[in-house]
Amino acid sequence: MAASATDACRERRFLGHPRGLATLFLTEMWERFSFYGMRSILVLFLAAPAAEHGLGLADGTAKALAGVYSAMVYLVTLPGGWIADRMLGPRPSVLYGGVIIMLGHIAMAMPGGAGFVYLGLTLIIAGTGLLKPNIATLVGHLYGEEEDARRDAGFSIFYMGINLGAFLAPLVVGTLGQKVSWHLGFGIAAVGMALGLAQYVLGRRHLPGGRPSRRLDDRERRHLHTAVLAGSAAVAAIVLLGAATGTLTLDNITWAVAVVPIGVAVAYFAFMFFGSHEITSEERARLRAYVWLFAAASVFWMVYDQAATELTTFAQHKTDLSVAGWDMPSSWLQAINPIMVIVLAPAFAALWVRTGDRLSTPLKFTAAMVLVGLSFVVMMFAAAKASHGVRVSALWLVVTYLIQTTGELCLSPVGLSVTTKLAPRAFASQMIGLWYLAIAVGDAVGGQMTRLAGTVLSEPAYFLTLALLALVTGAALAAGIRPLRALMAEHPASG
Repeated sequence: MAASATDACRERRFLGHPRGLATLFLTEMWERFSFYGMRSILVLFLAAPAAEHGLGLADGTAKALAGVYSAMVYLVTLPGGWIADRMLGPRPSVLYGGVIIMLGHIAMAMPGGAGFVYLGLTLIIAGTGLLKPNIATLVGHLYGEEEDARRDAGFSIFYMGINLGAFLAPLVVGTLGQKVSWHLGFGIAAVGMALGLAQYVLGRRHLPGGRPSRRLDDRERRHLHTAVLAGSAAVAAIVLLGAATGTLTLDNITWAVAVVPIGVAVAYFAFMFFGSHEITSEERARLRAYVWLFAAASVFWMVYDQAATELTTFAQHKTDLSVAGWDMPSSWLQAINPIMVIVLAPAFAALWVRTGDRLSTPLKFTAAMVLVGLSFVVMMFAAAKASHGVRVSALWLVVTYLIQTTGELCLSPVGLSVTTKLAPRAFASQMIGLWYLAIAVGDAVGGQMTRLAGTVLSEPAYFLTLALLALVTGAALAAGIRPLRALMAEHPASG
């Protein structure tokens, strides 16, 4: 019965792919419009003084909070995938997640002080946890087991939708937020999510995944209730203790939360390797290869997602934004990367289909690490020039984003695709959450590392440090291409 439903979802075509890809493309486009729109102004809003209607946080605290927020957005995709697998199913999870995200942006739009801001961020985090892993799972389930190359191409097209939303977001949300009102910008992000929800409801009949793969039984449900109550009590006790001792500060919270994704990643891999009897020996071998891809991806995102923190403040304070006598909003520079993805994604999708198995996943990851490292070598020179007190040309950031884009297309859609391929059957949606956990680890560490820029390290030294870390990771990955291919059961080839 399930197989025939899936076949029906594949009957109609969209750019040579299953018709459901169009629905998921547009849903993700509008969700990313809301996400990247808010992100394009978040750190600037957090650091803006009260006289400019911002929260007035210290620069380092604002960047660390933005980094931790990004980390938590991706961290909660892991329980979001589990909820879909065991309770709701992927298709309803995407709908519920979108509604919660929209409510979060509405809260951010309320000019009621820090309370509404933190409530909004919390709701967006929770909603993204439900939507993000499960929409990617639905894309993967549109294809058959033997359609690896076409699945890679499908994810590249899906990724183009992400970046169309990300391109429009800084131009619309960023402009209104920086030029008119921060809260108006956040409100437009809510409108974007509402549009995504409307078209998802209209097109979800083309999608599989209406039911969980294995619903919780009564015993498991009781254990879940107990765990939720115990976890809530533990969090409440920690908050009360922190308040009583005066240690419940925003800086301390960001430091503590930054450790969580790392601990979760270690614990979850340990559980899958040693605690689950539902994983076969063949699946476990593939997971060993996935650990190395996960680690490399974490380093990639640690560098890449500095766009939301260090590169945002660099654009605002050290970049010449004058265009024919008009000061361009600094958030517009964040539209450079997504428009480059839109232009280049079809070429990469075609490349993956044409090369098939000749270019391995580890080789693609290696290329991504080298490219993101070189992008920060460029930023090192830009920061050195800016250290003399002059605003540098925006072309420095254009070149940086161009290099990063090529690296991103070698890693991100390919990483999503290989995750669905290597996922043990019992952990299908949860493995997508695990892929996003790599982003959470990178963002958590990267957000705290921004505190070093301009304090412990000069800005040029900061960019060089991250560049070297990425390049060393790429070299280590290159040395292990052949054993990784063997573990993944990829057909041996030159790459």
